[in-house]
Amino acid sequence: MSEGVFIHPTAIVDPDVEIGAETKIWHFTHILSGSRIGRRCVIGQNVMIGPGVRIGDGCKIQNNVSVYDGVILEEDVFCGPSMVFTNVLLPRAHVDRKAEFLPTIVRRGASIGANATVVCGHSVGEYAMVGAGCVVSRDVPAYALMVGVPAHPIGWVSRSGERLREDLICPRTGERYHLLNGALELAADCSG
Repeated sequence: MSEGVFIHPTAIVDPDVEIGAETKIWHFTHILSGSRIGRRCVIGQNVMIGPGVRIGDGCKIQNNVSVYDGVILEEDVFCGPSMVFTNVLLPRAHVDRKAEFLPTIVRRGASIGANATVVCGHSVGEYAMVGAGCVVSRDVPAYALMVGVPAHPIGWVSRSGERLREDLICPRTGERYHLLNGALELAADCSG
């Protein structure tokens, strides 16, 4: 076990799990075999992770979230309470579809709001923000602000999560962004 890891006594951590330094795992959570959790993560209560899931450094997973096989969370991802990752497109109780799990990637710095659903086989771009209650049924561009059912873009957000105005300058940090072929990017002189 890495230095500074906290695992609540009610949590279950299966064998063959890697947990990075300073990660906290709270009440009634289950981490299944083969899963790897990065450093400085906070895993809320009643969370299920695995088997074989990869979670990057600095992620925060709020209460009542299941992160299934096939889901990859890069660094600094936020998963709001009771948000849902699906793992098959056509679920039926009487049909075994474990071989049909589709991959879902949530890129660095993205946030997914409470009670949102991310349909498997799609990715959420870096620093995107998916609003509470959204249903993501297509890929989400980097920095996009998504709302609704189905989720659709209504604007852009900065790396710090601030909604960008027309000037594409973050009101919190002053970072400048620009649009290139319909995609938002951090201006070259602001990266770092």
